Amino acid sequence: MADSIMSKAATMEIPINSNGDSRTLGEDDGLEQARRWNLDEQDLQQVMVSGPNLNETSIVSGGYGGAAEGIIPTSSIKAPSMHHSNSNANMMAEEATRGIAVEKFDTVKKWGINTYKCTKQMFSERFGRGSRTVDLELETQIDLLRDTKSKYENVLQLASSLTSHFYNMVQTQQALGDIFADLSQKSPELQDEFGYNAETQKLLCKNGETLLGAINFFVSSVNTLVNKTMEDTLMTIKMYENARLEFDAYRADLEELSAGPRDAGTMVRIEMAQQQYQVHRDKYERLRSDVSIKLKFLEENKVKVMHKQLLLFHNAISAYFAGNQQQLEQTLRQFNVKLKPPGSDKPSWLEEQ
Repeated sequence: MADSIMSKAATMEIPINSNGDSRTLGEDDGLEQARRWNLDEQDLQQVMVSGPNLNETSIVSGGYGGAAEGIIPTSSIKAPSMHHSNSNANMMAEEATRGIAVEKFDTVKKWGINTYKCTKQMFSERFGRGSRTVDLELETQIDLLRDTKSKYENVLQLASSLTSHFYNMVQTQQALGDIFADLSQKSPELQDEFGYNAETQKLLCKNGETLLGAINFFVSSVNTLVNKTMEDTLMTIKMYENARLEFDAYRADLEELSAGPRDAGTMVRIEMAQQQYQVHRDKYERLRSDVSIKLKFLEENKVKVMHKQLLLFHNAISAYFAGNQQQLEQTLRQFNVKLKPPGSDKPSWLEEQ
């Protein structure tokens, strides 16, 4: 029986697949399906762990010959990056900051060089070792202006003091007149005498307030002339004197370089010094012209203003002490002086709160 079984086994047909493998078709299909399941499970785990890959796009075409799948990497198509924009903005901000810092450094450097040259020139002039540019006519006018301003300041101080004292006197006269009027009513035996004195003090007080208006107008006009008009001219003169010092400093620097050896480096420095010299010369001449014009107009304005104010002051003082009330009031109308109403100098009740 064993021999019959062996003979049957020897005569059995063994199927051969297309690859020449002696395994059966069913066994081969099972192994192939298991291999595919294993791969699908690994791909699913990878997707769950790492997530979908957005940098790749699968394009499936269903043309002739079956489905063809191609993968095009989308990393080659890049959108503008926010990080790239921020880096550009930061670089631009840093460049702007660096440019401002360089500009400030250049400004400080120029200021330092200019200050050094001007200080050197100032000490040279003070110790008699350096020369200075002098305009004798203009310097005389400037000295005269400074002397005139000093004297006008003295006039202004004395006129202000006179106003203060005279105001106190007027207030005293007003109080004295009120007391005389009160005593005139309470003293029948001296009623006429107290009444006369009360009327006199009230009249003096009224004329004194009129004179105060004229003096205040005089003080205000002189104050404007001294502390605004003259001061503005003196500020221009100060700028002119600084320009003169800078001009002489760069002139001395150019003369010193021109007197030295003439090599290539020195010629470049001489050319730069010549440019700076020309710039400061133009500035000096421009300010000298401005000072001359302002001094001329200041003199004309001073004569015009002081002619009017001195005439007002004289007529008002003369009329007051002569007791000519009509002449005093006419003087104020002539010069368009408006008196403040009594009590206008006092703050309102709202300002006192």
